[in-house]
Amino acid sequence: MSSSLPSPPPPSPELSIEERVRRRLRRRLLPYLMLLYVIAFLDRVNVNFAVLGMTKDLGFGPRDFGVGAGIFFLGYFLFEIPGTLIVERFGARRWIARIMVTWGAVAMSMAAVRTPSQFYGLRFLLGLAEAGFFPGIIVYLTHWFPARDRAKALGLFTAAIPVSNMLGAPLSGLILERHWAGMAGWRWLFILEGAPAVLLGIVTLFVLTDRPSAARWLPEDEKAWLVARLDEEGRARRQVGPHRFLAALGDRRVWLLALAFFLIVVPTYGIQLWVPQIVKEASGLSAWEVSRVVGAGYLLGLPSLLLFGWSSDRTGERRWHAVLPMLLLAAGLVVTAGLEHRFPAIVLGLVIAGAGLNAHLPAFWALPPQFLAGQAAAGSVGLINSIGNLGGFVGPTLVGALKEGRSSYAPGMLALAGFAVAAAVIIGLVRTPPAAFTGSQGAVMLRAHRRDDDEDLPQQ
Repeated sequence: MSSSLPSPPPPSPELSIEERVRRRLRRRLLPYLMLLYVIAFLDRVNVNFAVLGMTKDLGFGPRDFGVGAGIFFLGYFLFEIPGTLIVERFGARRWIARIMVTWGAVAMSMAAVRTPSQFYGLRFLLGLAEAGFFPGIIVYLTHWFPARDRAKALGLFTAAIPVSNMLGAPLSGLILERHWAGMAGWRWLFILEGAPAVLLGIVTLFVLTDRPSAARWLPEDEKAWLVARLDEEGRARRQVGPHRFLAALGDRRVWLLALAFFLIVVPTYGIQLWVPQIVKEASGLSAWEVSRVVGAGYLLGLPSLLLFGWSSDRTGERRWHAVLPMLLLAAGLVVTAGLEHRFPAIVLGLVIAGAGLNAHLPAFWALPPQFLAGQAAAGSVGLINSIGNLGGFVGPTLVGALKEGRSSYAPGMLALAGFAVAAAVIIGLVRTPPAAFTGSQGAVMLRAHRRDDDEDLPQQ
């Protein structure tokens, strides 16, 4: 006697294949891209810990460090737009590999610094070498992830920033305590944190795939579905917005986002590159102890970033998911400035600031692809990022200048808070279609949304 249980109804083929694609992309692409960004971010900001030894050994003052930390972004500015256009036209695999090998080599060369001029020169070259990496990855993700999943994908990728801060801070502090082969710990810091970039650059040639159509690791049905979905979204965007880069330069939203990102980056790097010294002066702790406190200060950074990215995709709303983190950052900076001589209060301020520091990224970078396509989207991402990252020169330099000759960091922290509030105001002025507008029906809705924008906003 045999019996059988009734089979459950088969899942919707469309829903099933979408979920399979989503999970496969997350497993295959995002962990590796996140690892690359962890290494990139460590090499960009490890100078904030190295300076704890450099200032003593080389006699650098606050202004020397501020200029050297910030000049990275002048080099970074020059190659951002070409880098994103190269990724859009020719693919990311070889370009990202090239970036990693060159930035790793320059980062390791920082171990040989002896004068302020050498420090400035190598930081400038490091910016040139890394230019195009972050916006190139943003463009690369648009080649793989449909619009409804983009903020979550960006959230997981940019989670590398708080992860690198939480893990990199104690790692850097540990290396600083060592003196091997007659070399100071800060010199080893540059060598040991630069070498992985060279190795991973070579690995990248074998791991990344430029486009879904060339992915041998995607089953044919999933590949066909993903290519069709991305093509459909691209056609919808091209019906309502420019897809040539030069045409995108006439869209005021591109320039508003560029200004907003500049205002965001000023406090972002102003606080990140100075916070170890702020903690050290307020507490008198050792470099290793300072690194652990700084790492703890970013404790809320990761869950906050992932939460804002998830919520932005769930609701399809982008603007306010970028605005609110900026207000959190400003609040944390005000607390830090107002209570800077009370060490526990500084930690509280850093935790609040850390919750907002990078949580804007998923929603912010999901904005340009909502109203631009093709080269317009790629070039605009590069433009926004290149102009914005000039704030990385202004932030550290401004804090250094305001600290010179003073015993307090409060003027610098309050200035950075003002930039964060201004960024929130500018982002609030940017209107884009909701993220769920895709496909042929979405194109009609997009055109209606564009007409509403034209009625509400002053004409160019």
